Amino acid sequence: MASVIIETSARHVHVTEEDLHTLFGEGYELTVRKMLSQPGQFASGERVTIVGPKRSLENVSILGPCRKQSQVEISATDARSIGISAPVRESGDLAGTPGCKLIGPAGEVELTEGVIVAKRHIHLDTKTAEEFGLVDKQIVSTKVESADRSLIFGDVVVRVSDSYSPAMHVDTDEGNAAGISGTPEVTIIK
Repeated sequence: MASVIIETSARHVHVTEEDLHTLFGEGYELTVRKMLSQPGQFASGERVTIVGPKRSLENVSILGPCRKQSQVEISATDARSIGISAPVRESGDLAGTPGCKLIGPAGEVELTEGVIVAKRHIHLDTKTAEEFGLVDKQIVSTKVESADRSLIFGDVVVRVSDSYSPAMHVDTDEGNAAGISGTPEVTIIK
């Protein structure tokens, strides 16, 4: 059976270089706090506040490197708490999504779109995808075993690229529902 590690992805923000400079000052560069499982991706030391119609989420990490479009990834619980009706979408699929305000130490950015609940997904490199008999954009299920809350996740999108490392990502709501701690493995069910 094919298996990969599963990681819980907490709320975070991706920003463009232009938005980074507005939030932190002209010429500012992200600092690497911790490298992530996906090659070249990192949690930065920089934090922002996400402002919604009801309330704010403070101290939210920016993930680097900078992207072509700023994006906010929060859980469904977070979205409800700040008053935003965020759709479940794949990262980067931002057309027609709601926006929000981001506040940094040097300025504010008003996003007209970009707030999503990230669709649960599996990153696979091409070789591993071939070994598992999976293709890009395929929808699968996965089974995670935990002490008290084993769970089968449906509607998991497979994302294949040579720049990926095998790992499944879920948000904090999903991770908590399955009792995930650390980086256990999930079994992929076609």
